[in-house]
Formats: sequence, C-alpha cells, structure tokens
Amino acid sequence: MVLLYIVCGVIGLIVLNTLLGGPVPFLRWSFLRMLFSMKHLMSEWQVGDGREEAAASYVIAHAPAGNIDSAVAAIDQYAYRQKFLINVGDEKGAILDAAIDRVKPRRMLELGAYVGYSALRAARRLPVGGHVFSVEFNPANAAIARRLINHAGAADRVTVVVGSIGDGGKTVKALQEEYGFKPGCLDFVFIDHAKEAYLSDLQRILEAGWLHEGSVVVADNVGFPGAPDYKAYMEAEEGKRWQTKTHKTHVEYQKLIPDLVLESRLTSV
Repeated sequence: MVLLYIVCGVIGLIVLNTLLGGPVPFLRWSFLRMLFSMKHLMSEWQVGDGREEAAASYVIAHAPAGNIDSAVAAIDQYAYRQKFLINVGDEKGAILDAAIDRVKPRRMLELGAYVGYSALRAARRLPVGGHVFSVEFNPANAAIARRLINHAGAADRVTVVVGSIGDGGKTVKALQEEYGFKPGCLDFVFIDHAKEAYLSDLQRILEAGWLHEGSVVVADNVGFPGAPDYKAYMEAEEGKRWQTKTHKTHVEYQKLIPDLVLESRLTSV
C-alpha cells in the first residue's frame, strides 16, 4: 500500500510538472524515458525515441538560417521545453566558452558531436581561421550535427568525422591523412563521449603527438555519470605533466545533480 502511494505521488508530480510546462527536467516523461533506455543510450548515443532527430527539426523551424547563436539557443529551448538532451548544456557550455576564449585555438578536436551543440558553441568563439574537428561514433548523430552546423552557417569552421579514436587506428589515420593532423597541431580538445574511453582516448592523442605544451583539454561529466580513471589520472599528474582546474557545476539542464568539468593544461609533452 505504501509503495502504491509513492507511485501515485510520483505520477501526480509528473503530471503537475507537465501541466506547468515541465520546469523540472527530472519530472518530465522524456527524462524518465531516457533512464529506461540507458542501455541503448550507452551503446548508440541516442535515446531511441527519435528526440535527436526531433531536436534538429525544432532548430531548423525556430532558428534563422546562418545564425549560430539562434541555433544554440534553439537546442537549449528544445532540451528545456520539449525533451531532455545529453549535450553539454548552457551552464557547462559557458565553462567551455570561457576556456576557448582563453586559449583561442586554431585547431580543436572534439570527441562526441551528438547533435552538434558544443561544436556550434565552439565555432562562434574561435579566432579567424580556427576550426573544430568533431569525431562522432554514431553516423545518425553525425548526420544531425552536420545538418544543424550547415543550417547555422558554421560548415566552414566545423568538420564532423564519423569514427572513434579507439577504433584500432582507422580514425587516427583518417585525421592524419585526410585532415592534416600532425605533431603539435592541437591547441584544444573537448571530451564528451563514452566516459570509459576518456583516459584511453586521451592517451592515444598523446601517443600521436598531436598536443603541444600549453594545449588544453576540457572534459565534461567527470562527476556524473563520472570518469573516475580520467579524474584519478589528472590528480596523479597534477604539477607534473598537467595543471588542472576543477569546475564544480551541474548536470545539463537542471540544478539538482552536481557534476565536474576538468580543464587541464599540458605543461610538458
């Protein structure tokens, strides 16, 4: 009987939240749907209910073509008002913006494009001639990201590459042979893909020699859902090979669950 009351109470809160326009993300059906699809999300990087494609349609319908700011704002609006999305979000996006402003990268690598949100945020902060290369595992996500990047007028600043740094060398080779990646070429890396691959992919980037002294790596979701081996590595290397600033923040599009963003500067190659 107690369990029944609890279930009814939760359903009541969800219904009330829906009637109020969904101001609390965790009390929205779309968030619960995402939780029930976590296995699919962790393997395919899509929730499985078509929300990523719907987000693209929403942006194209609501943001004027050629306007990056409007495209970014429309993705945020969709995530707040329609269905929850797993991109970096507006609060942590501001941390990414500030880091890019400090570094002023000429060449930036992103691991995990999703729908292109963080690539668009980066594109509008780059100096003249700067470029983002975004590596995305899921071809469907890559197609959505390209569509939104083109719509926002940022195709000259962002290239989406389908693949994975940990795919046995295929994507690393493509970045080197097709896109001119070479020793010391990267000023900035943003990591926001499979959490268990954060450290191994960073090590592959280091082994390729793409970073230089002063290169900055920003990693999202280090607190939640968490990248403990990556965090432990940066803590162990503090004052040696890396200098890290830990940003205390929140999981995207809400203020209840805390998160950490690590901003690490390479001090020794």
